[in-house]
Amino acid sequence: MLSQRIVESFVGLFLIAAILALLVLAFKVSGLTSFFKTEGYAITAAFDDIGQLKVRSTVKIGGVTVGEVTGIKLDPTTFKAVVTMQIHSKVNDIPNDSSAAILTAGLLGDNYVAISPMYSTVFLKNNDEIQDTHSAMILEKLIGQLLFKIGNPVPKTNASADAGSNKEPKEKGTQP
Repeated sequence: MLSQRIVESFVGLFLIAAILALLVLAFKVSGLTSFFKTEGYAITAAFDDIGQLKVRSTVKIGGVTVGEVTGIKLDPTTFKAVVTMQIHSKVNDIPNDSSAAILTAGLLGDNYVAISPMYSTVFLKNNDEIQDTHSAMILEKLIGQLLFKIGNPVPKTNASADAGSNKEPKEKGTQP
């Protein structure tokens, strides 16, 4: 039978390992630090509206994560949000005529950048910019537009109401 001291030592080592694992998980999930920096290259894209996009949001091509957002700033001349993305070095064949859109994971999920590759044989390099961008669809704006349209229906005009009746007026005294 194992002595009491050996059992307590194993329990202590297990407890220390569990605490270290929880700390690594907490740092990884919170985004405060990255233990494993990925090699890659930076690209930028300018959007009219980025919605709730945040630094460390994912960048995807066809649903596969290929990078992350590393910076967001406002361009003082165009007043567009300039998003800087770090793309993994394994993905080095993104055509330079690709488009970038900000999408939402699910109905109320996090925003991410989706890159749609096009057909050019020239590929994006470090510090290149994606020209074709599509801004985020803001749910609050869409609901506001819907409520406005419901509250202010398009009035019918007399011309459209008269166009539906093609009957000629009946003369008095004639039977149908």
